[in-house]
Amino acid sequence: MASTYTPLGIELQATGENAGTWGNKTNVNLQVVEQIAGGFTQQALTSGGTVALTSSDGGTGDVLAHRIIEFTGSLSDNAIVTIPTDVQNFYLLRNSSSGSYTVQFKYASGSGSSVTFSATDKGDKLVVAKGDDGTNPNIVEISLATAGTVTETGTQTLTNKTLTSPKIGTSILDTNGAELFKLTATSSAVNEITYNNAATGNKPTFTASGDDSNIGISIQPKGTGTITIDALTFPAADGTSGQVLQTDGSGTLSFATASSGISMGKAIAAAIVFG
Repeated sequence: MASTYTPLGIELQATGENAGTWGNKTNVNLQVVEQIAGGFTQQALTSGGTVALTSSDGGTGDVLAHRIIEFTGSLSDNAIVTIPTDVQNFYLLRNSSSGSYTVQFKYASGSGSSVTFSATDKGDKLVVAKGDDGTNPNIVEISLATAGTVTETGTQTLTNKTLTSPKIGTSILDTNGAELFKLTATSSAVNEITYNNAATGNKPTFTASGDDSNIGISIQPKGTGTITIDALTFPAADGTSGQVLQTDGSGTLSFATASSGISMGKAIAAAIVFG
């Protein structure tokens, strides 16, 4: 009976075969096992094409028979890497290709599941080629995230973390996922608002800051909306209290004593309409 081979190229020698060469073949097998157990290799990708990884019976150095595979190359289109449908193994894949294109790792045929690096994903993936079906085997990704690990696309709650100069895209959301603040970037911005908290007996402040010598602060309602300032006690210009700052609707502001039209029982709302 002749030798047979595993899908990853290991030779299974028949009884009584390979007299005089058994030792060499065994050494080759051990080398293949070693690279399967922890070997590292690189594989250049093909732009817009497929790289088929195959095994050579009784040979070493096959990309397919390595534990860690790093994908390289400069892509100008999406790339695909395939393995034979009878391979059953797990891989640590690293996408080090350049260019914003996807890299798909799949079986050579069938409709089983596959694993894809997105156009912006240049990280690592732990995948299992399950070899669970003779026609449509599946390849699945095993999450590398552990408890306390923040992932690129995961939804996690951060507690007691210090963020220094974080870049926030377009908005800050509340705990329900609704927009709380929307942020609009200005090209070459040099002015901003600084918020200062305060110790006991002092007031927190919003302050205009930046490169310019004189910086105002603009508060702009939408449509016919108004700006409302709530205050329990609003001192007038003469230092007396129990008054509110009000507008006559044309942009003129003045202090007035609270009346039936302006309740002091709760927080006093002073509607200030600009323009």
